[in-house]
Amino acid sequence: MQTAKELSPWGAILSGLPWKEIFASGWRFIQRTMSPGSQGMYEVLEYESILELKDIRGRRANFKKREKVRYLQDNVIAYQDQAWGDGQILLNYRSSPGAAVDFYRPARLTYILISLRGVKHRGDIDEFNIQWGMKDGFLRNQEAWETQVSHLTRQMKIQVIFLKSRPPLHVTFIEDTRHISQAFGEGAQHRLADGRWMVVWEITKPRQDERYIIKWEW
Repeated sequence: MQTAKELSPWGAILSGLPWKEIFASGWRFIQRTMSPGSQGMYEVLEYESILELKDIRGRRANFKKREKVRYLQDNVIAYQDQAWGDGQILLNYRSSPGAAVDFYRPARLTYILISLRGVKHRGDIDEFNIQWGMKDGFLRNQEAWETQVSHLTRQMKIQVIFLKSRPPLHVTFIEDTRHISQAFGEGAQHRLADGRWMVVWEITKPRQDERYIIKWEW
């Protein structure tokens, strides 16, 4: 381990920076860019998520998503993720690239601040792979999974995987803000090779600030 005297000039400079204040400032900047009418720091070119229910009682579940984003501003050092859900969420949270440096829950949503460990500029593209576990989140006969669109998004694909021994009996997809609700058609539900069931909802140019909800009985 290097002592302060043994650090390189750049290492000494970096070690002396007020990182807590830097990330606090970055967090405030993110909140400003998330305000209505703001262009935001980035646009989402592709979004794909999978919620996997792991036991028939709904006590264990895993969630993972892939977001391909293009930055719309210069000098971006942090990325904002968000999550919601019943029970215990964000268990063993992981992001690649980047590292979670703060979790903040002002209301129903939990915001996660991810340090990019570098500086991004307008036009740069990143692909984030994020995952976490959940406990006691889907204990009722009627449950739902929500995806909230906070940035300009071009393509979105939402998937829920059910166990072979407890498939969905009825599935509805909902656009909450527009109060639109309709039952899934046969083409939206697939039987996987291992016998599990997958529900898929694909949306082109989803509405910004809309909440897309998959609701099911099982």
